[in-house]
Amino acid sequence: MSMLKNHGKLERHSLLLTVGILIVVSIGGLVEIAPLFYLENTIEKVKGMRPYTPLELKGRNIYIREGCYVCHSQMVRPLRDEVERYGHYSLAAESMYDHPFQWGSKRTGPDLARVGGKYSDEWHLDHLKEPKSVVPDSIMPPYAFLAKKKLRVEGIGDDLKTLRFAGVPYTDDMIANAEADLVAQASPNQDYDAEDALIARYEAAAERKGTLRIADFDRNPAEITEMDALIAYLQMTGTLVDFSTYEADDLSNRR
Repeated sequence: MSMLKNHGKLERHSLLLTVGILIVVSIGGLVEIAPLFYLENTIEKVKGMRPYTPLELKGRNIYIREGCYVCHSQMVRPLRDEVERYGHYSLAAESMYDHPFQWGSKRTGPDLARVGGKYSDEWHLDHLKEPKSVVPDSIMPPYAFLAKKKLRVEGIGDDLKTLRFAGVPYTDDMIANAEADLVAQASPNQDYDAEDALIARYEAAAERKGTLRIADFDRNPAEITEMDALIAYLQMTGTLVDFSTYEADDLSNRR
């Protein structure tokens, strides 16, 4: 009771009030953060999740480089209108290999967490070259230059090594074959042994078949471009988890 009667003294002294706020915030932070250091697992393991292939990783790097995340989030909230528009709400496991993750909160354009497989490669190609050709009201700038810019393959193994330090489970085999795997995914029907090896490496990591697409994403067999990589990344988002195996939550009363 004495504290309640004397709280005015604390409110009138900015230094004491600041110290009090810091103490309270520190206690709250410790309560929330400390358990993360001793819990065995803070993210539910989900079958189907695997590291990005070298081509997908290159595409993700281009996505970040071009600032796509500024207008597009990649997180479907567990709200009825979100689920009805985009699909199953996002799981934490879907971003477990993202450094950094692309959740975001601002949407000038639609959320892209479930865009993989929603449109054809040709649609993405047309959309990236001239957005208004497929979405007349779009305010997105064109990225046609990506189709003319040859993808730099060298050094992708170093990218995988770096991400392994951050906890992404890239194996020595994945790192050693990174450049070959990148070429194999964007060059269908060129080297069947290389394609089979690529699929075996990454589907084994996913513990599930059918998580990897091999295609000439930009419809230019003459060379592998940055457009190939970006479309490969977009076509993968939201496709790794088989949501048909999940019991659907009743979202009808969510707001």
